[in-house]
Parts: sequence; structure tokens; C-alpha cells
Amino acid sequence: MAIFIVAAINTKAQDSSSLSTAFSNSYTFESKGEHSKAIESLKKVYDESSYEINLRLGWLNYQLGLFSESVAYYNKAISLMPLSIEARLGFVLPASSQGNWEQVITRYNEILKLDPNHYTVNYRMGMIYYGRKDYQSAFRYFERIANFYPFDYDALLMLGWTNFQLGKLREAKVLFQKALLNRPDDTSAKEGLSLIKS
Repeated sequence: MAIFIVAAINTKAQDSSSLSTAFSNSYTFESKGEHSKAIESLKKVYDESSYEINLRLGWLNYQLGLFSESVAYYNKAISLMPLSIEARLGFVLPASSQGNWEQVITRYNEILKLDPNHYTVNYRMGMIYYGRKDYQSAFRYFERIANFYPFDYDALLMLGWTNFQLGKLREAKVLFQKALLNRPDDTSAKEGLSLIKS
């Protein structure tokens, strides 16, 4: 019995050591731009039940432009850790690169169910709807982050432009002016103000 326990501890230590080495090597290769070698180093110790390996392989495949493979690894990571926000944020990188915006929106909505006030996701959702000219939907997201971050340049600027698009010129003017307090030489805010004055 004691021999079995010692053997199990030694095996676990070896596994941990080889895993640590594989991750270390993957970072070294990535820093040199050798993404294929970084992937290869992790595949040598691949365990499909490892959240960390799947997450890292999702990132590395994305970096290499292998978007379908990247999506598959991120999906595996999400299935292993269903509350993971980081894996969902990773997933949207290859999905958006493939133009799969509905999948991106689905993942963002999942994040917002977990963390309704997530700055990055609210901002990106606002940008998606702004780009689609769905200004009412964009307004919801930009307003939320502007309420939590009242002097945040990006929130002020995009809420300003969204109000402008909705014809709320007085609100837009105030927001552009606040954005200029944050970034005095900002050309976008200045452009917004000039359009309101003309």
C-alpha cells in the first residue's frame, strides 16, 4: 500500500513537472513567433480534461490563424469550466475573425448573464450594435458602462455618438464635451461638436 502511494506521488510530480515544462516552452516559442512549436509542446502533454491546456491551445491556434481549431479548443475549455468568462472572451477572437457575429453575440450574452456589468463585453456589444446602426440597442450598453465609469473616454465618446445618431443632440453635446475633458485634443469628440453646431 505504501509503495503504491509513493509511486502515485512520484507520477503526479513527474506529470506536474512535464506540464510546467510544456507550458514554459510554449511561452518561449510564442515569444519568438513560433506558434506551431508552441502548440506542439503542449500537444505532447495534451489532456482533454485540462482546462488550462485547452485554453492555451485555443489562443495559440488563434494566433496561427487556425480559427476552427481555436474555436474547438475554446469550446472544450468552456465545457470544462462552464462559468469561465476568460474562455468565452477567447472564443470570440476566432469567431469574429471568421465573421460569426451571432456566435460572438451568444458568447457575450452568456458573459453578461454571469457578469452583467462587464466593461469590455458591454462596450463591444455596444460597438456591434452601433456598427449595425441599431442605435437603441447600442445605447443600452454604452449607457451602462458610462454609468459605472462616468469619466471613461470610450464610454463617453460612444454614448455621445449614439445620442447623436438618435437625434438627442443636447445629450450628445454634453458627452462630447466631457470626452474632451478626458482627452482635450480628441478629433472624434471635436467632430461631433462641430456637427451639432452646424
